[in-house]
Amino acid sequence: MKRIQTGLENILANPPARLENKRIGLLCNPASVDGRLRHASRLAKERFGKRLAALFSPQHGLYAEKQDNMIESDDFIDPVLRIPVFSLYGKTRRPTSEMMDAIDVLLVDLQDAGTRVYTFFTTLSYCLEEAARHGKPVFVLDRPNPAGGDTVEGNCLRPGFASFVGRYPMPMRHGLSIGEYALWINDCHGIGCELEITAMTGWRRSMRFRETGLYWIPPSPNLPTPESALVYPGQVIWEGTNVSEGRGTTQPFELFGAPYFDIDGILAFMGGSRQEGCYLRPAVFEPVAHKWQGRACRGFQIHVTDGRAFSAWTVSMKLLAAVIRHHGPEAGGVFEWKQPPYEYEFEKLPIDLILGDDTIRKTLEAGENIDERIRLWNEEAGTFREATRPCRLYE
Repeated sequence: MKRIQTGLENILANPPARLENKRIGLLCNPASVDGRLRHASRLAKERFGKRLAALFSPQHGLYAEKQDNMIESDDFIDPVLRIPVFSLYGKTRRPTSEMMDAIDVLLVDLQDAGTRVYTFFTTLSYCLEEAARHGKPVFVLDRPNPAGGDTVEGNCLRPGFASFVGRYPMPMRHGLSIGEYALWINDCHGIGCELEITAMTGWRRSMRFRETGLYWIPPSPNLPTPESALVYPGQVIWEGTNVSEGRGTTQPFELFGAPYFDIDGILAFMGGSRQEGCYLRPAVFEPVAHKWQGRACRGFQIHVTDGRAFSAWTVSMKLLAAVIRHHGPEAGGVFEWKQPPYEYEFEKLPIDLILGDDTIRKTLEAGENIDERIRLWNEEAGTFREATRPCRLYE
């Protein structure tokens, strides 16, 4: 398998003239590595020397050591490079004027998860806005979308539900690389940053991550494998419920369930274990942390059997409908929506922020036909795909 070249490798091989004599900031985390697993910060230090002036870290920290939501990181001095590390998930979630004054240009090298609610996209949007305000150029070093660039699914976020887990009207599984997303919000949503994308070489939209030839480095603690990232665009919905999404196990998001699950009833609603592109294997697990800690949870592991046929959002939405049918209040069950706060939002229900629209929750609660709703929501996704076509770099 021939390995693709990431934006990081391409910018180091041929640095733009605009980087000469500039103080450089780098937004990164442990997944910011080249094809030989060398970290971007060390490579940038070798290439640019003392001009590497500062590092910036997203949610979960520079080392991706913070496990959960709303667990903040502090600023500190990198013990090897002896330069400041500014946390963008701590006292502030936007780069401050003091942070921007320390650099002349910002490089962004983050592995996205291909899902609207993944907060790296919001952090990037804040960086573009502050860079525009301070007149600083931004280079986004592009990386693959691990959920693939050829599949777009889910409803588009409604403006009234914009939050740190989604700012713009895009579907849950958006099909964009992080560079393409930057182009879209910068051009179509009026940010106006001086932006340049350092593209990948060799990536095709149909690729799933294991086809890229790259090593998978978890961009956050609960996406340990490419498979967890592939199911995440659907399985993230359990974060808005009292169902365990598998945190506190070795297979988060692939495993999910609760002590009260009726396995046979859920499978009957789903039409069996075999779904398009995946298999729902009944499983029992006991989280060592998070929801249902120390309790045996009955549920499933999602085994992806065909990465191109698998529709993460569609499968998970049907599963959510099945759980509500068997365990919601109307059935006398104990299924519940998680209560606020969630990612610094203290009023709206977390599920409404995750889904980007409260009418979806109300549709599920009313027991309406979910298949027809999914079809309509995926029509929105198709409209988004066409609207973002000018920003797609790898057609």
